[in-house]
Amino acid sequence: MSGFSTARQKMVDGQVRTSDVTDRRILDAMLTVPREAFVPADRQALAYLDLDLDVSEGAAKRFLIKPALTGKLLQAAEIGEDDAVLVVGCATGYLAALTAKLARQVAATECDSALAAKARDAFTALGLANVTCRAAACSEGEPSTAPYDVIVLNGAAEVMPEALLGQLKEGGRLVGVSAESRPPRAMIMTRTHGEFGHRALFDAAAPVLPGLERAAAFVF
Repeated sequence: MSGFSTARQKMVDGQVRTSDVTDRRILDAMLTVPREAFVPADRQALAYLDLDLDVSEGAAKRFLIKPALTGKLLQAAEIGEDDAVLVVGCATGYLAALTAKLARQVAATECDSALAAKARDAFTALGLANVTCRAAACSEGEPSTAPYDVIVLNGAAEVMPEALLGQLKEGGRLVGVSAESRPPRAMIMTRTHGEFGHRALFDAAAPVLPGLERAAAFVF
C-alpha cells in the first residue's frame, strides 16, 4: 500500500467509522476516492487529517470539510443510486466525487472559478463521468438541472438557502450545517407537499460557504 492508501484506510477506520458512519457504500467510496487528488501539491501531506482543509488559491478561503462530517452528512442524506444530487460550494470537488459514487447524476457548483476548473480536471482524471462542476454563487444552486433528490452543502449556512430549497423535488432533502444559531448543527430539510420541514441531526461546525453568510449588522 502507498502512503496515501494507508492514510486513507486510517482516515476511514479512525475518523469516519468511529463517528457512526456505517453505510457500506459511503465507506467504500471514501476508501477508493483519493482525497489527495483534490488538495494542492504542497498540502497533500495534510489530506487525511481530521480538519477542514484549506484548498484556497484565491482571496476567498475555500475548504474540504472534515472527513468525519463529510461521511455523516452523506449518510444522513440517504442518497440512492438513481438520485440526482446537487453539491453546493464543492471547492476542489472531493465531496462531489464521493457523491458521484453513490448517485446517478451529480451537479456541483463552486464560487471560485479556478477551483471549479480543478474539480473538473480531478473528475476527468478519476474517470468520473456522472459529475459536472460549474462556477456559480453558492446561493444560486444549479437551476438548469433541477429539481434534485438531494442537495448537500460542503460547509455551513448562516441564512436560510431559499433558492436551493426551491430546487428540491417533492420528497427531496437538503443536508448541511446550519450556523443560524449557536451551537451550529448539522440539519436535514425535507420538502413535503411544498412545505419544508427541518430537523437537527447533531452538533457540527464547518466553514461558512461564501454567499450564505449572515448579513453584517450595521454598527454606528
